[in-house]
Amino acid sequence: MTPLGELPPLGVVPAHMHAQVVRPDRYGDPATAFRPEVVPTPDIGRDEVLIAVMAAGINYNNVWAARGYPVDQIAVRARRGEVEDFHVGGSDAAGIVYAVGDEVDGIAVGDEVVTHPGWWSADDEWIARGKDPMIAPSARIYGYDTNYGSFGQFTRVQAHQVMPKAAHLTWEQAAAPTLVGTTAYRMLHGWAGNTVAEGDVVLVWGGSGGLGTQAIQIARLAGAVPVAVVSEPERGAYAEKFGAAGWINRRDFGHWGVPPLVEDVAGQKEWTAEARRFGKRIWDVVGRRQDPALVFEHPGAATIPTSIFVCEPGGMVVICAGTSGYDAMVDLRYHWTRQKRLQGSHGTNDDQARAYNDLVLAGRIDPALGRVVAFDEIPAAHAAMGRGEDVFGNISALVGAPVPGTGAED
Repeated sequence: MTPLGELPPLGVVPAHMHAQVVRPDRYGDPATAFRPEVVPTPDIGRDEVLIAVMAAGINYNNVWAARGYPVDQIAVRARRGEVEDFHVGGSDAAGIVYAVGDEVDGIAVGDEVVTHPGWWSADDEWIARGKDPMIAPSARIYGYDTNYGSFGQFTRVQAHQVMPKAAHLTWEQAAAPTLVGTTAYRMLHGWAGNTVAEGDVVLVWGGSGGLGTQAIQIARLAGAVPVAVVSEPERGAYAEKFGAAGWINRRDFGHWGVPPLVEDVAGQKEWTAEARRFGKRIWDVVGRRQDPALVFEHPGAATIPTSIFVCEPGGMVVICAGTSGYDAMVDLRYHWTRQKRLQGSHGTNDDQARAYNDLVLAGRIDPALGRVVAFDEIPAAHAAMGRGEDVFGNISALVGAPVPGTGAED
């Protein structure tokens, strides 16, 4: 077995590896749900690739995996016949190819690569009919729905997930943005009739976070005007670094969550006044009376009513998560009469992932790397993310790459 921070000879795969592991009896606080263990290095199938992980991106999905809620991923996989009683998470990897399956073309041992998170069965009838594979019944998110993600020394992926690493990025920079970046790309470019276009106003919730900083850049590259929603001026300034036209402090408003019932006339009037004041703040940032053509959503319960309210007629609220809760409320009066769209979006397909990665390769997207943690800090980093403490860009964990300052990187 190879020590952390080192690599075996190229193409030599050890039988066991170090990994950060979640088990059902530890579900709960990510700080204690993850523990370093030694587990078998995964075998690969004929259409799969084994990658020595140099660095891994940290995302909110493995906060959920560590909690075992809302989905117990280990139990779900057991029902599918998978035998491992543990979860090695991590949906972003940057590393070096160490083995390829017999049916894999165009990928060679030694390639420096990143992975995208979309996983699906090649035999899925939905895909055979030419439909979007990320909506297929077999579609999953690698390293969340699947085992052997990037929080181990080696990760197993399907060949179609593998993309070239940008040469100008460090391992930790390359590992940081792909899940959130491809998610954001799909949200803004993936839904015909409401794709981001020049001159559009795009409202971006959580504009200083990993997802938000990618959305802001993608919107800017399309010629749109992104407006960030944050919770303090420092976060607004951070969002502006990546192209936000300006920012709104959500703490200046008090109408979040489910609005009062229609029967509560005074409550409805108060809520609507606050929502209109929020909408006017968007105009102030943009410099004209223009509502968002797209609202980039992920908080969910706390913000969906406002998002639907301020979205322009015929516009779209596109949502990929529900970090403030799943029980969102939509006032259908504003939804149907103004013909607005509430669109769920999840993961990425190959075309979208490669389009995003092409922007990274060309240096047109900044990974927005907020901080780097060591392998043994992966549990604490997830716990902090779950508490809402990490809101400046993306986070990467060093796995095979040496910790700077140890001398091993020389």
